[in-house]
Amino acid sequence: MDKKVCFIGAGGHAKVVIEIAEILDYEIEAIYDQNTNVNSVLNYPVSHHFENLQFQKNVILALGNNQNRKSNSELFSTAQFNLIHPSVVLSKSAEVGFGTVMMAGAIVNSSTKIGKHCIVNTSASIDHDCVIEDFVHISPKAALAGNVTVREGAQVGIGACVKQNVTIGRWAVIGAGAVVIKDVPDNAIMVGNPAKYLKNNIL
Repeated sequence: MDKKVCFIGAGGHAKVVIEIAEILDYEIEAIYDQNTNVNSVLNYPVSHHFENLQFQKNVILALGNNQNRKSNSELFSTAQFNLIHPSVVLSKSAEVGFGTVMMAGAIVNSSTKIGKHCIVNTSASIDHDCVIEDFVHISPKAALAGNVTVREGAQVGIGACVKQNVTIGRWAVIGAGAVVIKDVPDNAIMVGNPAKYLKNNIL
């Protein structure tokens, strides 16, 4: 496999993803970002000329925003592999779609299915038989019990806990430290312990 990669995104999330690529001995070929005030990241130059991306392959979407990852995945030919930190505990029976990034200390247990362009962030825990659909973000130290389903584009906030057999709807947001004990509707923002509806997530 070609070990040259380029990235869309030069923010804080991108720094973590780039360092994972370095650990895995990928060559950082180019980094792109729309923010013209950002000219370098981790001593790599940042380009703002997205027209050059049509000539690139192995594009990694280093974007923390779920909607931005989805929209960019529809515009560019993205990498057909994952960046998984060496310290991740990944079950041999788990399935992971391409473009997904897993940060240091994450745990993914038996028979879990993870979709495309997901983020499993630092020390997140996903237990057995979970289904994580495309463009989901499981934030640092979030914990999902067994048989949890997280639908497309949803985010489980930092330190949140999700009870077994719960479904989190599409593009829903679970607030930091929330405790989810029942199903969450599409586009709902949920906060607190137990998690309660706050407002609609307007995309």
